[in-house]
Amino acid sequence: QVQLVESGGGLVQAGGSLRLSCAASGRTFSNYAMGWFRQAPGKEREFVATISWSGGVTYFADSVKGRFTISRDNAKNTVYLQMNSLIPEDTAVYYCAARSSGGAATSSFTYNYWGQGTQVTVSS
Repeated sequence: QVQLVESGGGLVQAGGSLRLSCAASGRTFSNYAMGWFRQAPGKEREFVATISWSGGVTYFADSVKGRFTISRDNAKNTVYLQMNSLIPEDTAVYYCAARSSGGAATSSFTYNYWGQGTQVTVSS
């Protein structure tokens, strides 16, 4: 079992930045690939970014490519999502997820554990 707790969400103006953190506890964090997903009101949950167990492989949704980065610190059992140049369309609840296979993946169906989410609101 893996427990995930997100933090760092909030209200920011367009063009601003936020860094989300996801702290993991339970099983060996370094065995898991991690992902960030988001869900806006009235929309389905969508993939944002993923990182492999080692941090060597990352993928991003086209909508955030060049603006968001994902990183992890296995010593701290934490994964980060740095979000720059935020736009109102980035407004959503952001979820952290863990995948027991160590490879990065974009499909939410392949993730085994989920956090409760953190709200990000970008004002225009």
